Amino acid sequence: MGHAGMAAAAVRYLRSAGAPTVAGPVEALPRPDLRAVGDDERAPVDPAEFRRVLGHFATGVTVVTAPAAGGEDGAGPAGFACQSFASLSLDPPLICFMVGRTSTTWPRIARAGSFCVNVLGAHQGDLCRGFAVSGADKFAGVVHDAAPVSGSPRLAGAAAWIDCTIHAVHTGGDHLIVVGRVDALGTSGEGDEDVPPLLFHKGRFLT
Repeated sequence: MGHAGMAAAAVRYLRSAGAPTVAGPVEALPRPDLRAVGDDERAPVDPAEFRRVLGHFATGVTVVTAPAAGGEDGAGPAGFACQSFASLSLDPPLICFMVGRTSTTWPRIARAGSFCVNVLGAHQGDLCRGFAVSGADKFAGVVHDAAPVSGSPRLAGAAAWIDCTIHAVHTGGDHLIVVGRVDALGTSGEGDEDVPPLLFHKGRFLT
């Protein structure tokens, strides 16, 4: 019996039992009054305390990379270490990461229009530190190949990689929220593919 047949049978039963089958009009609940909270109404939060408390939340560590964008003389690929990364949507497949609005790497990724998220393995702490600095050639001595769709650097030994096109960018205080549409993805393919992740907690890597 399909859904329609089951529903008809239920109605027939309720009628035979003398139960009302049509309810009276349902009144909507009153709409709550909404307003924006003013800055003078917000409790002050000390930045150092904010960082200390939020540091109790352990995160994975990624390196977001992008291919060299046109228009930059001698500029190679771009990349930076990023903890603020998350899956966002299954349909369509979306991920997101957050980057500081003062980042000098983000404009290069934005110009490229695409990027690859490299999920680092537990053995890649030194690699992460290299991508956390600014002003240096972050790719010097780093083994990588090209992600299949964007051509972004795909770092050797990473636990997983996600190749993306920039889908949307939103503001979030002193950071930008970058949403990427996933074009291709995969794992390291080494052995049973169970590469333990690099974790960051309370200002240091977990070992």
